[in-house]
Amino acid sequence: MAVISELIRSETDGTISFGDYSLGAKAKLDNFEHQGDIYKVKTYREITKLERNGMFVYESVPGTAVQKLSATDQGMTFQVEGTEDAQLTVGLEDETEYDITINGTDAGKMKTNLGGKLSVSVELGGETADIRIQKCE
Repeated sequence: MAVISELIRSETDGTISFGDYSLGAKAKLDNFEHQGDIYKVKTYREITKLERNGMFVYESVPGTAVQKLSATDQGMTFQVEGTEDAQLTVGLEDETEYDITINGTDAGKMKTNLGGKLSVSVELGGETADIRIQKCE
């Protein structure tokens, strides 16, 4: 996996990929259309942030590259890569419990806050991590 040199792109499977943690200066791309939604991405070494239709979707500190992000009303899945461990924050449903899986290992259940945000730390160090966040039944 590598950085997304075009900052954001649509994949053939209907997912999106975004982020370039190798940039020394902030870069952003507005008004990227994907499946009827408008996306905005900001990314560089220190942070990567994604919004859909003006609403928060994803943020990482430091910056990361995200591949094959798929978000539904049941949760989201994606692969993330970065040069060092990262704090990921994702936007989901308000005050809802989700089951978190990182690289196939159960990382436990977490409840989103009143704003629907959920934060998780991921060990990266140049590696890729598969993230699955699924709404609890």
